[in-house]
Amino acid sequence: MIVRVLRSCVIDAPVDIVWPLLRDFNSHARWHPAIAASHIEGGEPPDHVGAVRAFRLRDGGFLREQLIALSDRDMSLSYCLLEAPVRLDGYVATMRLRRVTEGERTFLQWQSRFDSSAGEADALARLVGETIYEVGMAALQARLRRATGALVPAPRPVVPPPSSPLTDVERSGARPLPVLAALQTNAIVIERHGGPEVLIPRRVDVPPPGPGEVRLRHLAIGVNMVDLHGRAGDFGLDILPAIPGMEAAGVVLDVGPGVTHLAAGDPVVYACSPPGAYAEARTMPASMVVLLPPDIAPETAAAVFLKGITADLLLHDVHPLRAGESVLVHAAAGGLGLLLCGWARALGARVIGVVSSDAKAEAAIDAGAAHAVVGGRQDVAAAVRELTGGRGIDVVYDGIGQASFEISLASLARRGHLVSHGQVSGPVGLRDIDSLATKSVRLSRPNFLHFTETAEDLRRRADRLFEALRQGQVRPRIDRRLPLSDAAAAHRRLESRQNIGSIVLIP
Repeated sequence: MIVRVLRSCVIDAPVDIVWPLLRDFNSHARWHPAIAASHIEGGEPPDHVGAVRAFRLRDGGFLREQLIALSDRDMSLSYCLLEAPVRLDGYVATMRLRRVTEGERTFLQWQSRFDSSAGEADALARLVGETIYEVGMAALQARLRRATGALVPAPRPVVPPPSSPLTDVERSGARPLPVLAALQTNAIVIERHGGPEVLIPRRVDVPPPGPGEVRLRHLAIGVNMVDLHGRAGDFGLDILPAIPGMEAAGVVLDVGPGVTHLAAGDPVVYACSPPGAYAEARTMPASMVVLLPPDIAPETAAAVFLKGITADLLLHDVHPLRAGESVLVHAAAGGLGLLLCGWARALGARVIGVVSSDAKAEAAIDAGAAHAVVGGRQDVAAAVRELTGGRGIDVVYDGIGQASFEISLASLARRGHLVSHGQVSGPVGLRDIDSLATKSVRLSRPNFLHFTETAEDLRRRADRLFEALRQGQVRPRIDRRLPLSDAAAAHRRLESRQNIGSIVLIP
């Protein structure tokens, strides 16, 4: 079937500034946040009809597009798709500008058509309309703001009138660029606490940003153990009705008064309370949103940000790890466990991972563990004593809780440190601290929020995480990419500990 996608907006900048930027067929790498690098093949001029631009996306995808028409008189250009990671048969797109007579503003229309099967039409229309066109329009506005130094409002949406001859696919996939007005979006809502079955898809309103706030379009959403606790009603995290989720990466749609470190079109990531990440879009405090470097893809960020910040505070603050120390990591093949294995090794520690299968043992060793112990099949404490020549472990990072607490204590060396940072199997409960004196053991129970209370704390940790990613000290592993609507399946997989690495939801 034929799919047509249309987006349009009014940009608060003169057409004489906007058109020279767009008519450069290779300029998209300078303003679209999804593009990592681009070049014109064969050294052709970037405004030459027939020129082919080859470019790579930040998520690794590679595309080739050809300029097939360009008119300075009409201020329009058209291009077709030659090569792409998704199937968009016969894709032809047109960008057209018009001068707005009231003020120095520009009307931008971006539209395309392509062939698709009926089953994929809606998803592809949303991919093109939202991830490419909406995000691009917001980013173009941000680019013009930086270029002119002016405080330019975000582009105003232009909604096609009801009589416009749009197909059903266009109507379902062509939400106008949402700015400074409430918008409706898809989300996962819980109306009662319980198991994964309480995660229900809903349409929700996303308000415009107020003072100190920012509105985001999510591109990837991280799934974490804390989400399961919120769903179950632990810690008072999710006040019903609630949208769960603490971590996501995306782009800025618009910002509220007083926000200066972010602009429309900026790629961003966050991991913080309050919950609300399981949605296509959300409005939240801008102070907890971090600008995402151009070399970190949104999926990577969503897979590692919360877990990476957690690993940072565990390794650098709760127990500042020293070279030569021995480390025991429980759930070493989970999203956080793999990061702890790699980062601890990079800091000079000898890492032993506790896992539940041979496949997970292989993953932990590949991430940086020197050894892996398969719990349930081996006596973990006995294996640790053997591997350490009877001495025991300097520090245990234990996110399991009740089921592993005694094992962790038994694995410690004298003056060892047990860092109990989670309770997957349930809370540790009341304990006799006098017994810790038999080895002069230290015990810590850190709370993520207490180590990320200020924007400065968060950005400092984020910078350290981003550098660790660049250096290969931590290597993200994505276990599953699931649609947002499959959030319940993601929770079941995480709850049953089937995953090796992180689970990411794609809106």
